[in-house]
Amino acid sequence: MLTREQMAQRVARELRDGYYVNLGIGIPTLVANYVPQGVDVMLQSENGLLGMDAFPTQETIDADIINAGKQTVTVRHGAAIFDSAQSFAMIRGGHVDLTVLGAFEVDVQGNIASWMVPGKLVKGMGGAMDLVAGARNIIVTMTHTSKSGESKLLDQCSLPLTGVNCINHVLTELALLDIKEGQFILRERAPGVSIDDIVAKTAGKLHIPAVVPEMTF
Repeated sequence: MLTREQMAQRVARELRDGYYVNLGIGIPTLVANYVPQGVDVMLQSENGLLGMDAFPTQETIDADIINAGKQTVTVRHGAAIFDSAQSFAMIRGGHVDLTVLGAFEVDVQGNIASWMVPGKLVKGMGGAMDLVAGARNIIVTMTHTSKSGESKLLDQCSLPLTGVNCINHVLTELALLDIKEGQFILRERAPGVSIDDIVAKTAGKLHIPAVVPEMTF
């Protein structure tokens, strides 16, 4: 199975030169550490930072520079810091090429549930609803199953939706999948993970191509 760092490395391979990319909290924030050499991207954090860079060392840490998850980060040359109103104007205006965020559930129609579990404390919906509505491309990073072993890749989400028909790709610790035409399409599998393992843990309709390569790192 993939580690959190390997998941971030795999997502980073989807970055393209010139992209504006929003990174959500959790695993997505690690993507900043793995931007491929020669690829120039501007990483955006919804709290009002454009030009986010890798996590700091003790020598470069600045407690005033944080991402949306309140983690200290560094900034690249040409970075800009602004208020959240301008940040969300950028998101809502369709100026984000790619968003990477987590989820509780994703289904075969590209729906995502990521902001609340009924009966549990809800801290707030955050910016995910804006991000999934405004970004041109979205990658979800999450665990394939819940702590109880239930699949989180479903035919239909059971939790309140964050966005409808908006998710293009899902990366879990087991596999990278596309979502097209009402089904998950297995694109790559984690090292050492069999197709049977993925099938057993995927509740939603799953298409298996003739060849499914194993990821390399």
